[in-house]
Amino acid sequence: MTSMTALADGLSTGNVRTWLLDNIIPLVLLAVALLLLWLGGGKGDNAGVMRRLAGVVIALAIIGLAVSGAGVNVGQWIAGLFTG
Repeated sequence: MTSMTALADGLSTGNVRTWLLDNIIPLVLLAVALLLLWLGGGKGDNAGVMRRLAGVVIALAIIGLAVSGAGVNVGQWIAGLFTG
């Protein structure tokens, strides 16, 4: 049991996080871009593509805040607007 505890102390998720950010996020962005072009671009529905793109940009902003750790600062700033 002691060896299992020692092994658990040495594990971290830093490498998994780095791998996800370096590999999965760009692939998902590419897939979303191709899907948007395929769904609306070929039919001439440019307004529909832009509406969907706005949702994607908002989602990317949320992911960026979560990954960078700046969400805490944004939350404190918003709370400061109401508390003075």
